[in-house]
Amino acid sequence: MNSLNINHQAYTGLSVYVVEEQANPSSDFFVLPAIRALGHRAVRCHFADLPTAAELSGAIVVFVRYVPPQWVKLVESMRTQLHALIFFMDDDVLDLDASSDMPWHYQLKLMRLSASRSRWLRRQKAVLWVSTPYLQQKYAAWQPRLILPSAVMPSDSLRRIFYHGSASHQVDIRWLQPVIAEVLYQDASLAFEIIGGQAIYSLYKGLPRVSIVHPMRWPNYQAFVAMQTYHVGLNPLQDIPFNRARSYTKFFDITRCKAVGIYSPGSACAEIICDQHDGLVVELEREAWIAAILKLAQDEQLRQTLLANAETKMRDLTKLAQHSYADQGGAKNALY
Repeated sequence: MNSLNINHQAYTGLSVYVVEEQANPSSDFFVLPAIRALGHRAVRCHFADLPTAAELSGAIVVFVRYVPPQWVKLVESMRTQLHALIFFMDDDVLDLDASSDMPWHYQLKLMRLSASRSRWLRRQKAVLWVSTPYLQQKYAAWQPRLILPSAVMPSDSLRRIFYHGSASHQVDIRWLQPVIAEVLYQDASLAFEIIGGQAIYSLYKGLPRVSIVHPMRWPNYQAFVAMQTYHVGLNPLQDIPFNRARSYTKFFDITRCKAVGIYSPGSACAEIICDQHDGLVVELEREAWIAAILKLAQDEQLRQTLLANAETKMRDLTKLAQHSYADQGGAKNALY
């Protein structure tokens, strides 16, 4: 089994332009580890990210699964100045017969961006990188290099912010989007989770490190959050009539997830929160919320202190509710 032959003296220190439709497991499992092992500097490019001729001169271009048309023209104009041209595949994307059982739109995509580029890649003298011995044997005439996968380990420093508002929170969800966009831009160690359908997906899909969870029934939601780890919970309630009637149950939701909440003033949650003691109460100004989220997410000691206090308050509020049932008349039937 002939795998990638690493020659550090010949290849170390080059710029490698990794052309990918978007961040994907093919790049993370195979291509990027191989580039790092060779001592290169990887530059990840989406289809529309076209470097200048000066940047490409002496560089390597790696196509991950697909060859977009705008890059065809660029490579043709620069081919003699490239150090190397590589095509990587971890599925049999060059043979349309291999995808005959796939959905028609996926077959069409492979035809446009992969299979139809096979002869062009050969003419451009591209090196073929493959992910399995099966592909290496099938395309043996091309003398492909076998690239073995490397484990992608989750970051221990990743911290999760979440907002689990229902469909009745559309105003709050729209207000929050630019706040989250700026927070994720400023700190790459933060991720965000939100619940919603297609409209929420359309609103947040362009942001990095965002998970959009499909709405679920209450019992399923309780099981779902019990399996998660969160750090900061958000509850930005706009001052609209529907929000004025809400209770402080969102404080319970956030605290039981082992997260610390940020709440808007004038809300029921803000009435039971001691700012800077068991949560943060922050004016509904986007810059203020950006600063508060970053501070709370990045300060582990502060967050743990506030969480301990919040858990104490959650227990106290539960006891208060229990006592209130008996206080309303002092009899078992006082509530009805």
